Amino acid sequence: MIVVTGASGYVGSHIVQRLVEMDKPVRALVRSRLRAENEGRLEDLAIEWVEGDVTQPETLTSAMQGATAIIHTVAIAIEKGGRTYEAINYQGTVNIVEAAKANGVRRFINLSQLGANSKLPYRFLASKGKAQEYVATSGLDWTAFRPSVIWGPEDEFANTFARLVPVSPVIYPIVGDGQAKFQPIWVEDVVTCVVEALDDPDTIAKEYELGGPEVLTIEEIERRTLAAVGAQRLMLRLPLSLLQIVVTLMETLLPAPPVTRSLLEMLAVNNVTTENAIHQFVPAPRPFTAENAAPYMRQFRVGQTIAQFLGK
Repeated sequence: MIVVTGASGYVGSHIVQRLVEMDKPVRALVRSRLRAENEGRLEDLAIEWVEGDVTQPETLTSAMQGATAIIHTVAIAIEKGGRTYEAINYQGTVNIVEAAKANGVRRFINLSQLGANSKLPYRFLASKGKAQEYVATSGLDWTAFRPSVIWGPEDEFANTFARLVPVSPVIYPIVGDGQAKFQPIWVEDVVTCVVEALDDPDTIAKEYELGGPEVLTIEEIERRTLAAVGAQRLMLRLPLSLLQIVVTLMETLLPAPPVTRSLLEMLAVNNVTTENAIHQFVPAPRPFTAENAAPYMRQFRVGQTIAQFLGK
C-alpha cells in the first residue's frame, strides 16, 4: 500500500492518478475527504481514503498501518489562516517521518524544492530545506526530488500570471527586471520521476534536482503565458521596490493574495538546476511553450479572479 500525503493537491493528485493507472494500491491521505471529493481531482479512482492532518501527529497512525511506502507532497507556498511554512512544510514533514518510523514504513519519497536550504533567510525555502535535512537523517530508505517550478493544469505558477490577465486589460506587469531565471518542469514529468524511483533501490539516499529542457526568464514565462491564453498586452517592467509595496497592500487587504512577499523573495534565489537529473527518468521532458501550455492553461474571468483574491 502506497500512502500519498496531500493526495488531493496539485502534484499529489497527479501522482495518485498515475499509480492507479499502474494498478498500484493507493491510500490517499487528505485533511478532508469531502473537500477532496468536491475538488474532483480524484474522482472515480479506486483508492483508499484516510483523513489526517500533518500538523496533528495523532491523526496519522491509521494512514501508516500496513503501508509499504510514503510519497510526501504536502507543502504550502502561501501562508493562510495560521498555517505557516514552519508548521506545514517543516513540522508536518517531521510528523510524517515519525509516523512512518513508528509504524515500520521504510520507503519514503520526499517532494522538496529546487533552491531549498535551511540556511537561507527566506522562510519558504528555509522550511523546505530544513524538512529535507530531517528526512535525510531519518534512517528511512528515502529519495528526494527538488523540482524547479512545476507547470500544468491548476499549477500555482504560470496560472498566477494567467489569473492577472482579465484584471490587466491594457498593461501587463513584468516582474522586476524580468531576468529572474527558472527551469519549468511539466507536472507529469515530475510524476514519472517519482513513480520510477519508487521501486528503484539505486535512488535511495539520493537527492535529484529536476528541471525542464529550457531555462527561461520570468519575462519569457509571462510572454508565453499570455500567448497560451491568447492575450495581447503592453508589457512594462515593474521594479521590485514598487512591487513590494503593491504586494504588501494585497497581503493587508486581500484574504487570498495571488502573490506574497515570501514568494517575491524567491526571485533572489537561482531556480535553475546545476545537475539536472530529469533525463535519468524522462527521455524527452516537455518544455513550457505556449503551444504545450494552451490546453492546460486556465481561462480566468474578472469575477473569478476577484473571487479568488477574496478567498471565495
